[in-house]
Amino acid sequence: MIPLIELFVGLAGGLAVGAGFVAFLTVLGIIPRLIQLSKSAIYTKWYEGSVVLGVLSGTFLSFNDSPFGFPTFLSSIWGLFHGIFIGMLAAALTEVLNVFPILARRIGVERSLLWFLMAIVLGKITGSLFQWTIFVK
Repeated sequence: MIPLIELFVGLAGGLAVGAGFVAFLTVLGIIPRLIQLSKSAIYTKWYEGSVVLGVLSGTFLSFNDSPFGFPTFLSSIWGLFHGIFIGMLAAALTEVLNVFPILARRIGVERSLLWFLMAIVLGKITGSLFQWTIFVK
């Protein structure tokens, strides 16, 4: 009886997270805006396939208990692709929501917006490099 309840709770949780992910991508128009910004509408099927493949791969890796490792070179490429994806997704999200122009007006740094953005980018790069060189070995 208990495994059946666990199965039900796990399925319900997965459906809730999946529905939230789909809502995030569709309601905010993240992928279409990303396609529009990158001027790559001819690759729409590739974007769709990449999202599906990424979700399936993430699910497999989440449930896979066997550890595996890549050589440092392949791990670097894997991390680079992750960084590019997360960066572009965040850029598309901020573009859709107009976060930075609103924030710049609110805190009164409209004339320094470029420096503000560069500080965020360099801070993110520095923090990521610090984490990877100090904590991940």
